[in-house]
Amino acid sequence: MEEMEEELKCPVCGSFYREPIILPCSHNLCQACARNILVQTPESESPQSRRASGSGVSDYDYLDLDKMSLYSEADSGYGSYGGFASAPTTPCQKSPNGVRVFPPAMPPPATHLSPALAPVPRNSCITCPQCHRSLILDDRGLRGFPKNRVLEGVIDRYQQSKAAALKCQLCEKAPKEATVMCEQCDVFYCDPCRLRCHPPRGPLAKHRLVPPAQGRVSRRLSPRKVSTCTDHELENHSMYCVQCKMPVCYQCLEEGKHSSHEVKALGAMWKLHKSQLSQALNGLSDRAKEAKEFLVQLRNMVQQIQENSVEFEACLVAQCDALIDALNRRKAQLLARVNKEHEHKLKVVRDQISHCTVKLRQTTGLMEYCLEVIKENDPSGFLQISDALIRRVHLTEDQWGKGTLTPRMTTDFDLSLDNSPLLQSIHQLDFVQMKASSPVPATPILQLEECCTHNNSATLSWKQPPLSTVPAEGYILELDDGNGGQFREVYVGKETMCTVDGLHFNSTYNARIKAFNKTGVSQYSKTLVLQTSEVAWFAFDPGSAHSDIIFSNDNLTVTCSSYDDRVVLGKTGFSKGVHYWELTVDRYDNHPDPAFGVARIDVMKDVMLGKDDKAWAMYVDNNRSWFMHNNSHTNRTEGGIAKGATIGVLLDLNRKTLTFFINDEQQGPIAFENVEGLFFPAVSLNRNVQVTLHTGLPVPDFYSSRASIA
Repeated sequence: MEEMEEELKCPVCGSFYREPIILPCSHNLCQACARNILVQTPESESPQSRRASGSGVSDYDYLDLDKMSLYSEADSGYGSYGGFASAPTTPCQKSPNGVRVFPPAMPPPATHLSPALAPVPRNSCITCPQCHRSLILDDRGLRGFPKNRVLEGVIDRYQQSKAAALKCQLCEKAPKEATVMCEQCDVFYCDPCRLRCHPPRGPLAKHRLVPPAQGRVSRRLSPRKVSTCTDHELENHSMYCVQCKMPVCYQCLEEGKHSSHEVKALGAMWKLHKSQLSQALNGLSDRAKEAKEFLVQLRNMVQQIQENSVEFEACLVAQCDALIDALNRRKAQLLARVNKEHEHKLKVVRDQISHCTVKLRQTTGLMEYCLEVIKENDPSGFLQISDALIRRVHLTEDQWGKGTLTPRMTTDFDLSLDNSPLLQSIHQLDFVQMKASSPVPATPILQLEECCTHNNSATLSWKQPPLSTVPAEGYILELDDGNGGQFREVYVGKETMCTVDGLHFNSTYNARIKAFNKTGVSQYSKTLVLQTSEVAWFAFDPGSAHSDIIFSNDNLTVTCSSYDDRVVLGKTGFSKGVHYWELTVDRYDNHPDPAFGVARIDVMKDVMLGKDDKAWAMYVDNNRSWFMHNNSHTNRTEGGIAKGATIGVLLDLNRKTLTFFINDEQQGPIAFENVEGLFFPAVSLNRNVQVTLHTGLPVPDFYSSRASIA
């Protein structure tokens, strides 16, 4: 109903129609508003003068459209009647409904009569504010227009439907809300008044009581007052003039202008026109249904555009990040070449400095020796060595010959980076226009038989469907966080296999893959669920260890070639979960103090574990142990190690603690708390110690039970 409200409002005042009249153009106006927009016309254009000249064809004469000039209406908001020299230019205003209306050139004379009965200025003209068609009124004025009783009824029903809840009509003071309505009595009752005034017995027992809303509808459908003829106000409409397309009364047929016209029964034409309107509404209803479906389609397009925008932005960011990564890798390669050239130049210059320094020291020594020989007063002794000294001086002087005092290396770097082609390519980087002939790639298929996990790493393999004809330029692999969180990109490239390291142990990950080309991105593949290992299997890492560390037994056993402490790390890092590993002492000579614990990847490798702030360790000899971090020694504990001893390390990242064990007994209290981040198993030892690593071990039972109690 609310969508119909604009149909019920006057285009002049913007309010609901009051006493609406129908213009010959089929538009409606309030009777008062119609009077307010009347305009006087010259005498020569009056209906009487037109009929006297034989040019009148109707009681309502429209002004010729070529005589009415509405120039610059869209720009300046003014209109005028250009056909009359005496007609003043009339400003054109906008009503609350947004249509242009023409107010009268002069204010209407004061009158105490109703708008319908008040006299209309002579030779008045009215212009429809909706279609701008103009017509000159006859002597009847506004009374010559029929009243729109149907529109009044629709407005009444609409306003009633918007009104508050119906009240009881028999309550003496504050009316209560009505609960029923009697159709025969036409009265709304509350429950107390119904029992008191309308008991369900006697003659009233046959009355039909209905809910208030239904009773309101019954009232709306009750017969309304029959409209009267505009020419004969005491006569009701009884027939319909087919030629004039308007209802007429009996007197119009007897003596009026409709006497020779074809007329039909008002009721028959009423039913016929209702049927025609219903048929027309069926077609309009189909169009409205199509419009609603179209609006749904447009709203879905808005949602799809938003989703595609997010996906396209993600793809763009991924492509730009790939370019940046490639540039960073190339930057690292070029910097490595610069560093290599830098080291080479320094080596050459330092070698020349060393060589020149030695030679200068020898020359200076020879000069000082020769000066002391010259001071001697023994001629025979001098002559015995003078020839040899002279030869040595000349030989040394020749060694400082040409080129000896010239630098073998320049200070300039003979390298020049030509980045202009790359900069030009970056400036030319732009989107390729998408074409229908270049569809997106097909959805990739994960090859389950080749997908697997090992420790905290996952390997995934995929391929394009066998019948796919659209090539893929690359793939985007996404994993969640192992805890049911959002997906994130872990690989973007052309390869069809990828290994993702650094995942959490004992965690479940979801993986998916999609392909892309210049046109766009494919749909995601089916999600693959991956389970990482419950416990960690790892060995020592030769790549990050000190060069003095000696490896054997598939990198599970280590010792050292130096008497100084050297550090070796495990290959696997931990950032989540509970992890336990052990080390057995295979050789223990001269009571050294090896250290066991965890460390960051960038820990110092040439000092005892725990000397810097990158390691958390326990170092132990044959009698006692200490905990050490950042060269701070704490918690001296009795009990040491010997050959065959077992050291256990328990890293609980859930509780953020590190605990040590010797021969299955906890060594001291909890060594360290509030440890968080990424840690690698670590050991420091010298040549007097050899240890073997044991991994894949479950957490000790006594610790698990203690943790569950806590």
